Amino acid sequence: MLRAAPRYDAAVTKAKQAPAPKGPGPLVVARHPRARFQFEILETFEAGLVLVGSEVKALRDGKAQVQEAYARFRGTELFLLKCHIPEYRHGAYANHETGRPRKLLLHAQELAKIRARVTQKGLTLVPLSLYFNEKGLAKLELALARGRKIYDKREAIRTREARTDIRRASRR
Repeated sequence: MLRAAPRYDAAVTKAKQAPAPKGPGPLVVARHPRARFQFEILETFEAGLVLVGSEVKALRDGKAQVQEAYARFRGTELFLLKCHIPEYRHGAYANHETGRPRKLLLHAQELAKIRARVTQKGLTLVPLSLYFNEKGLAKLELALARGRKIYDKREAIRTREARTDIRRASRR
């Protein structure tokens, strides 16, 4: 009885397949949903992040928290503080610290502009979202913001409710 030769074609074709196409637009990993309510957003910036391998893999799993995070200058460099990226579950000994400061990558002109504005009274740097762009690079949407007072928040609620009432009325 003759036996058929083992087929190795399937393994070879799998290895040569192109990577899966990425969907349109950025892949959002984490958002700070209340940032636009708690702060008055003056200007936004897109910054790159310096990450280690296990952090990138944890982000690709969709796990990160930026609600408590903020950015500060250390010397001439800008760092993201209190951003929680949990340990990668398959990382073993090569895992990262979950709350370590992460360096933000911006052009020198943008850094100078931000530094000048942050030294003004009451301005802070707040992360709005953490995402992967179309090229697969991790980016942070960072906002130059001023904290809102309680009466400002109440005014924001009133204007939002007025907008929804107008939309409802226009649908009728």
